[in-house]
Amino acid sequence: MGRFGLLSTALLSLQALLVRADDPPAEPAAEQVKVPTLAVSASATFPNSEIFGVKLVNGNPSQALLSISNQEPNPVTVNLIGGSLWSLPAPGQDSHNVRNLTASRYNVQIPGGEEHSLGYAFVTEMHPQDLTLHLAAVVSNNEGKLFTIQAYNGTVSVVEPETSIFDPKVLFLYFFLLSCFVGTVYFFYTIWIAPYFPQKRKGGDRPKKTSGQPKTESSEQASLSGTEGAAVASGKTYDTEWIPAHHIHRPEARKVKSGGGRSKTKA
Repeated sequence: MGRFGLLSTALLSLQALLVRADDPPAEPAAEQVKVPTLAVSASATFPNSEIFGVKLVNGNPSQALLSISNQEPNPVTVNLIGGSLWSLPAPGQDSHNVRNLTASRYNVQIPGGEEHSLGYAFVTEMHPQDLTLHLAAVVSNNEGKLFTIQAYNGTVSVVEPETSIFDPKVLFLYFFLLSCFVGTVYFFYTIWIAPYFPQKRKGGDRPKKTSGQPKTESSEQASLSGTEGAAVASGKTYDTEWIPAHHIHRPEARKVKSGGGRSKTKA
């Protein structure tokens, strides 16, 4: 419980410093109690920054390197590091808090007279604009007292990430748009253009070419197959295979010789 309460108090003190970062310091009262100080200093640098200033790319982690120097004879502990983004002061308008950054927990002890570097990363998702960045660290001494040390207070630019034509997301977007375009063109072609063109006949539906000479009766009979050709040749239009042979071939009539009609006469 004691450790959790210490971290909660450290976070509240960090937020108080960030909220009041641009407020002018109040004049000390005559009877005001002297606030204890800590001989600890902090500074922040951005390894990925450009010569034109610090740029915070949306969606990409921004890396800050905090160097904390302990000039106390006793060790100190770095509890938290956090920050906030503020709007630039305009004529007739005061600066206001735009967004608080996520505070990171460290609990790193720095011996007396030494310096230690800590990395702090944060991500932004905002409209491109110029803002003021405040970074601070919450440090506690060997007695458990908390102190807020400001590390950075400067202007930064929030920018969008650079897009490349070989980016997988961009390539997928191009492929999707091209597929939609091809599908739309094919749909309009099949509905409004294709019906106006003559339909091609298939190979089996083409009429057979003739030589121009009339077919003779023998050629027509030869083109027929099986029993149909025999039926056409004989003048019959029915199939004669199933009819018994004695019904088809009728017996011929016998000729009767008249032997007694004539008589031989003797000479």
